[in-house]
Amino acid sequence: MEITSFAFIIFFASILLLYYIVPKRWQWGILLAGSLFYYWIAGSSLLILYPVLAVTVTWFTTWVMEAAGEEHPRRRTAALIVEIASLIGVLALLKYIRFGETEAGGAAAVALPLGLSFYTFTLVGYAIDVEDGIARRQKNFFKLLLYGMFFPTMISGPIQIYRETGEQLTAPHRFDYDRVTKGLQRMVWGFFKKLVISERAAVLSNTIFDQYDAYPGAYIWFGALMFTIQLYTDFSGCMDICIGAAETLGITLPENFRQPFFSKTIQEYWQRWHITLGVWMRNYVFYPLLRTPLFMKLSKTFRKKFGRKAGKDLTNILAMFILWSAVGLWHGGDFKYVIGSGWLHWFYIVFGMVTLPFFKKVLPKLHIRMEGKGADLFRILRTFFLVNIGNVFFNAKSAGDAVKMLRLGVSEWNPQILLNGSLLTLGLDGPDMAVLAVSVAVLFAVSLLEVLPDRNGKVIVFGNYGPGYSSSAFIYQGF
Repeated sequence: MEITSFAFIIFFASILLLYYIVPKRWQWGILLAGSLFYYWIAGSSLLILYPVLAVTVTWFTTWVMEAAGEEHPRRRTAALIVEIASLIGVLALLKYIRFGETEAGGAAAVALPLGLSFYTFTLVGYAIDVEDGIARRQKNFFKLLLYGMFFPTMISGPIQIYRETGEQLTAPHRFDYDRVTKGLQRMVWGFFKKLVISERAAVLSNTIFDQYDAYPGAYIWFGALMFTIQLYTDFSGCMDICIGAAETLGITLPENFRQPFFSKTIQEYWQRWHITLGVWMRNYVFYPLLRTPLFMKLSKTFRKKFGRKAGKDLTNILAMFILWSAVGLWHGGDFKYVIGSGWLHWFYIVFGMVTLPFFKKVLPKLHIRMEGKGADLFRILRTFFLVNIGNVFFNAKSAGDAVKMLRLGVSEWNPQILLNGSLLTLGLDGPDMAVLAVSVAVLFAVSLLEVLPDRNGKVIVFGNYGPGYSSSAFIYQGF
């Protein structure tokens, strides 16, 4: 049941109605029943066993942690290791057992549970926070089950943090007209992004990526641009629907996007794009890695040999390589993800760190300003271009195909295709291309103003929907 389908709208409307009709103490029970029902009908009914078992393991191991108390730290640590190994182990087995053999995360031959990575990271983060004393253990198994399987987050996240959303899910909520209407408006904005923009941009990007040999030069860069637009409106549109749905229920989910294409650096981009993944990786991979005895020893050695600042930078660069390798692997079991979503972004950041002192010395001598609106615009365009290169790897059939596409992109100088009507041969006719262009302009304006349109309902009439139409699945749904 796609969340852009009429069936989902009926399902959600039913949940919303029941949620505010039943006594407040049973509201969380409606959410749990609705979440289990949604997961059961979203795919194979047997796949519901995966998240249920994951929650069971997490509930049991955190019970062991609590029972062990401060007097038995080894038992607490052992229980945490069991929880992490069990959940991450299943994730790795399902997603990477056929690493590099398929396009869809290396696991096409294995039936992947819906939202596997999202509920795994949500539950692992919760267990780590319980062990560290940051979060209180949820003693009620069914309330923890709701936290792990809350239906809006099962499609594409966001990755939750228990201390932020855990208690919200089970707390009573009164009907709030403003929150409900704002939530519904945001859902409509998400439908607009997905149905009006993403579905059209996908036609253009798929045509070029599927037959890239026939589209050299500017076609390649146009296809990369269309995929970036497709990916952003698909993923952020899904987030708008999910966060909006939760908002109507009185629940505030963490934001996952904050105008990412206005970023001046790759580091800033990842603070604005897929925010909850970045926060999770930073809190549960990067910082713990730096605190390990191995990295503390490396830091000491590097500082002794290369000086305090250089030694610290080298340690961070090494830890960042592991971090970005993990980010790449999270996106799928294929080298195209490891390169395009991992190592390439690591290289961008490290190159920027290493060359910054040089540019600070050279550019003023060349009378090139490093500050001001012109410099900011250059940085924004540069960052956007670098992101597009990474997205070529993301969408290509393989890393080899991505390299070939990038070579084709500089093999021919044909910018005239942008103006001579050649783009109308890629699958969209004139009216559809006009709707796409105007819609992207609206999206840009809204992002620039950081507000939603007051009358969201009118833009959706240009979407692709109706009898016999089925929108493509959300790109991040398989992760």
